[in-house]
Amino acid sequence: MGQGGDSHNAGAGDPILTLAVEQDTVPWFKKRNLRYLYLMLVPTCMGIEITSGWDSGMINAVQIVPAWKTYFGHPAGALQGILAAMYSLGAICSLPIVPIVNDKLGRRWAIFIGSWIMIFGAILQGASNGVGMYLAARWFLGFGIPMCIVAASSLLGELGYPKERPILTSLFNASYFVGAILAASITFGTQKISGDWSWRIPSLLQMAPSLFQVSLIFLIPESPRFLISKDRHEEARAILIKYHAEGDASSPLVNAEIAQIETTIKLELEASKRSWLDMLRTPGMRKRVLIAGLLGLFTQWSGNTLISYYLDKILTTIGITDSSVKGKINIGRSCWDLVNGVTLALVVKRFRRRTMYLVCTCSLLVVYVGWTITQQQFLVTQKAALGNLVLFWIFLYSPCYNTGYNALTYTFLVELFPFAQRARGIAIFQFFGRGAGFFNTFVNPIGLDNIGWKYLITYCCWIAFEICVVYFLFPETSGRTLEELAFLFEDHALADKATAAADKQLHGGSITMNEIADKNEAVQVENKQVA
Repeated sequence: MGQGGDSHNAGAGDPILTLAVEQDTVPWFKKRNLRYLYLMLVPTCMGIEITSGWDSGMINAVQIVPAWKTYFGHPAGALQGILAAMYSLGAICSLPIVPIVNDKLGRRWAIFIGSWIMIFGAILQGASNGVGMYLAARWFLGFGIPMCIVAASSLLGELGYPKERPILTSLFNASYFVGAILAASITFGTQKISGDWSWRIPSLLQMAPSLFQVSLIFLIPESPRFLISKDRHEEARAILIKYHAEGDASSPLVNAEIAQIETTIKLELEASKRSWLDMLRTPGMRKRVLIAGLLGLFTQWSGNTLISYYLDKILTTIGITDSSVKGKINIGRSCWDLVNGVTLALVVKRFRRRTMYLVCTCSLLVVYVGWTITQQQFLVTQKAALGNLVLFWIFLYSPCYNTGYNALTYTFLVELFPFAQRARGIAIFQFFGRGAGFFNTFVNPIGLDNIGWKYLITYCCWIAFEICVVYFLFPETSGRTLEELAFLFEDHALADKATAAADKQLHGGSITMNEIADKNEAVQVENKQVA
């Protein structure tokens, strides 16, 4: 598994459908129905993480705004920490019900409900009359976001054509930076407004992405895998034919995809009660839970929250005190995050998952060791060049982090968990991630105030631990459809049943894997004619 980095894990199905899909050389933008689907997935699903990015960008920015500091009594230490951390606490509280809503009502309704909760939270935040109301508003914002994130990341993976699925799910996290840029830029502009509207305006505007989601979410189809799990096979078939075969009901490729999905979900549901106990029932599921939990910790305990929420405090320690300069650095950092985040998301298909995670963690360790040494030397010498070098490490951090923890997180999670446990699996990741985020955002200002640069050493030690876990525990999941990965840690015989169903639809089970490329030439021609 992890030790050897073998992509052919014990229960991974033969990539018969993956190889067949690769024969379709018609790009998605030349397929009318698929083009519409991807266009609509941007505001309804990919745009969800704009809210998360907005939150971190705004909290980072308002701490620079004099009016916000005055209104809330110049918060520091524990109060400063809880103002940022309440968002994560709200998310933790909602996670037990998130899989229930997803599995009972479907992905779209989960996004709809979660978005309305966040709209309410944003209104409350903008109208806050004190610390108590502000904390309550941030709790509601946090309560709604995981419901949307779990549903949207699943829906992207379950609706997307197998060829583009890794890129779709990788771009999901990249929209975080769009929100961060918008929040940082708007708050930078509104800080020139005298009075409380300098922070109330960006607080109210946090509802904007959610308004798009409640308005447009029912203009996209439901997850065909969810529909099949509810015995609504014809609806699921119609969706897959429309978007994956451009309406061609006789497409061997889509018929094989449908057969594989139906067989896999049937096998999954036969062995699952769709409860939280399922997550611990078998060794394979326990391994998935362990990986998801650790990944949740890694995405928040790799030093990113220090930069995302407390850039103001960090810049002050290296001699940058002007609020205008801080605001410009914050916007520049967010723009740089977006550029490298999107770039890395677009190239995920070219590299193996384990390779990207190992590059990510190793480079993060280099950055934090360099930052720690530079920070200590600056405090001793007060040389401006060393302060600029700290800024260099902060900007270098972004592409290192995005290589794995941003570009791959939801791609990897969607691939790691089978459909029956996918919502709960991503919820477990969210639970550990939000818990780690709550802890970090709360203790970071305390640690920086009490031990200064030495606090960075804790991150160096933790990231070294991450490298070991990724190397020894993380499986390889690239180069497979979701159904070919459904029994990744289970008996290969289960994967063979799903593979056989797809093989029968593709070519009646009468040809070998070596002949797939030749036999799928007709599929390629049909798709080009449709386009």
